[in-house]
Amino acid sequence: MTIKNTDKVSKIKKIFFLVSIIIALGMLALFLLDHVLYALGGLGVFSAWYLYFLVADYQYIEFSDDEDKIILRYYKVISFGGKGYHSIEFPKHRLRKVHFENSFFGKLTDLTLIIKTKRGIAEYPSVSLAGLNFDDRKHIQESLNSILKT
Repeated sequence: MTIKNTDKVSKIKKIFFLVSIIIALGMLALFLLDHVLYALGGLGVFSAWYLYFLVADYQYIEFSDDEDKIILRYYKVISFGGKGYHSIEFPKHRLRKVHFENSFFGKLTDLTLIIKTKRGIAEYPSVSLAGLNFDDRKHIQESLNSILKT
């Protein structure tokens, strides 16, 4: 099974930048019209807008468990300063635990994978699944839980 969220990520990115441009143009117009206090309010709105996307941590996700390996590729959708591409790849038999941490009333989900290595147990950094729809998150959870049962 392979799960990608390319379309949703593209939509999220377009919405973020479109609304950001609208807010910036509105602030510029307010500054030019000498409505400095309202322009500063617009700066507060933009800050809240950016903070929401920072906390939500939307990421491009590609999950695959088709072969004998589990592959998880991800990167942040909204990032200033370049993209940090990450990939997690390991044989299925090494998976030991899976943690799904839900927050914000189940809208935001973080995935943590724990595997067995030659030196002991290793825990990968948490990956935000907020960019996936609920059904895809559920499919990943079912897939990983079924691998753990075997």
